[in-house]
Amino acid sequence: MSWTANSFFVTLAILFLWRVEEIAEACSCSPVHPQQAFCNSDVVIRAKVVGVQLVDVGNDIYGNPIQRIKYDIKQIKMFKGTTNVIDAIYTAPSSAVCGVTLENNGKEYLITGKLEADGTMHITLCDFIEPWEAMSATQKKSLTQRYEMGCDCKITRCTSIPCMISGPAECLWTDWVIEKTVNGGQAKDFACIKRSDDSCAWYRGAAQPKRDFLDIEDP
Repeated sequence: MSWTANSFFVTLAILFLWRVEEIAEACSCSPVHPQQAFCNSDVVIRAKVVGVQLVDVGNDIYGNPIQRIKYDIKQIKMFKGTTNVIDAIYTAPSSAVCGVTLENNGKEYLITGKLEADGTMHITLCDFIEPWEAMSATQKKSLTQRYEMGCDCKITRCTSIPCMISGPAECLWTDWVIEKTVNGGQAKDFACIKRSDDSCAWYRGAAQPKRDFLDIEDP
């Protein structure tokens, strides 16, 4: 094989690996606490899929069709969003570009997502999407009573020790360094709530807060 041929295949291999790396990095999301996902989302609903199809939603700048997966859903409850009932959710057709796979078998989900200008709801792998049965009792209750109270707070994820907050309006999320999972005790059982002095602190449980803050300054 000639040097030119070798160069061609080396170049082709580099381009291929570059493309694989590009696709792999195309969907990169930092884990977020369920409360942060709630606060950052336009729409938060409990729903189940009743149908799925691949649809064209327009064309790109080159005239190629843009496809999306359309999930027809039955909305069970809306925790945040619009006064209109959401009956369909759209996502990209591949996980490489952050597309989400939902099961069409009656399973109920808690779904957070963005509301487009035309009123359609879109979701990606960066959104918080969890089977309803997998959520803790505190998480379910916090969707209506707790999370919104802390949307002015900032939840800072600790990825390695030492870590700290930069101000009183932050809560330090330590599940990863303590439990080696982002679905640990603070994600399942705590909400970051703003107090009367505008500082924020972790609060455990779903009842009305009294003095049960996870704060070493409180007795």
